[in-house]
Amino acid sequence: MSFDEQFFARVSDPARFRKAIRCFDELNATDPNQELVEGEPRPHELLQAQRLCHWVMTLAPEASEELRLAARSQHLCRWQIPRASYERTRAGYHQWRTELRKFHAAKSSAVLRAVGYEDGVVSRVQELNLKKNFPADAGSRVLEDALCLVFLQFQFAELAAKMDEAKVINALQKSWHKMTPAGREHALKLEYGARERALLERALG
Repeated sequence: MSFDEQFFARVSDPARFRKAIRCFDELNATDPNQELVEGEPRPHELLQAQRLCHWVMTLAPEASEELRLAARSQHLCRWQIPRASYERTRAGYHQWRTELRKFHAAKSSAVLRAVGYEDGVVSRVQELNLKKNFPADAGSRVLEDALCLVFLQFQFAELAAKMDEAKVINALQKSWHKMTPAGREHALKLEYGARERALLERALG
């Protein structure tokens, strides 16, 4: 079964689900930040949402409809609240992350209601967007694993090139602490450059 067949299967209303995903993708396609993929510029947040969904379905092939909706909208229109809007302090960083979660949850809820989803589904997607009940909530653990795997696969090398090694190791240790054994197993199988592999080994040492 292809990814699309897997991702769009077993939903309450296929047309409604596809419409919600299309709306999320259209919003993220307006991201002015571009990432080159095989030489072609692609909207960054659209790519990230697609990557996140791939990892969610890899980790949980039977992922609920709500979890799939949450994955596609987890960082919806993230660029609209830039990090520079908040103080460059630890407190400022946490305030930014908190506001982002609320923003994503509100944006995703508006889309879901517009395409006809019931309040129960909207509330569940909000819970996942907001990371409520983590780590007790199994769905939130899958989503967190997927977020960490997207970071390790697509963002780790860039971060390692820009940041002090001690800060990179600290970030890796925090990510590792949040991951499940299944997520860690996938992380260890990813391909890393020599420097990134060394940093990961030091973080886990």
